[in-house]
Amino acid sequence: MLPNALVNILLVSLLGGTISVLCAAFFALRTQAHWIPVLVRYAIGAMLGAVFLEILPHAFELASSAENMAATVLFGILLFFILEKLVLWRHCHGDHCEAHAPHSESECEQAGHLGGKYRLAQQSQHSHHHDQGRSGMMIMLGDTFHNFVDGILIAAAFMLDERLGFVTSFAIIAHEIPQEVGDFLILLHSGYTRRQALLFNLYSSFATVVGGVIAFYALQTVSSWVPAILGLAAASMLYVAVADLIPGLHKRTELKATISQVGLIVVGITSVWLTKLVFE
Repeated sequence: MLPNALVNILLVSLLGGTISVLCAAFFALRTQAHWIPVLVRYAIGAMLGAVFLEILPHAFELASSAENMAATVLFGILLFFILEKLVLWRHCHGDHCEAHAPHSESECEQAGHLGGKYRLAQQSQHSHHHDQGRSGMMIMLGDTFHNFVDGILIAAAFMLDERLGFVTSFAIIAHEIPQEVGDFLILLHSGYTRRQALLFNLYSSFATVVGGVIAFYALQTVSSWVPAILGLAAASMLYVAVADLIPGLHKRTELKATISQVGLIVVGITSVWLTKLVFE
């Protein structure tokens, strides 16, 4: 009989990955672009709530010292900054790339500020007809690795505490939906059919299961790594929320948009708090 933690890891990884891909397919394939910014704002709140209400408190409690955990989070933020720079460098071609190309406010809003993915999709459609499919496959490879790491984070959280596992999984899934929408946009603009885009995203999501299972067995023998992994998980979510998603919200400065943004972020944080109460 499988241990409870492993069963939870398998269920959350399989169901979470499938649900996020199917929800993303609904919004991307039905062109419900006006919903994407709503999902992103909610995801920001869910990630911030998970970091500050669950992951960091557990990580500091387990760490050998507060200074070591703070250093781990700092290292994680710097690491993700470097990784993102490498990804942007890989996609750049001179001065015309996702990092340098000008973009309108409406494009940013409709794309849900997906870390430049929409701009890369537009680039592949209008400027790189000779390179169709390449950008889509690069994104899929990157997201497969990202999903694998998500599986490791989910496993580490479940092995420490069931409630922490569900809260961490909830925040990851909330962020995955708008990210998967960006994946669909790139694959469609790179020449893939809707069926191919759906299947590739589903295949990529299975990496979460692989990462979770490997981490479950590895962390049983190296349990001292769990605090560090939780610290890196917190750094990952903080970086995505603060560096990738929140800056896009500043494109809309009017009072009504600001109230909507703050309201949805609070809803995301509240969802994490309610999730905590359910699994207490």
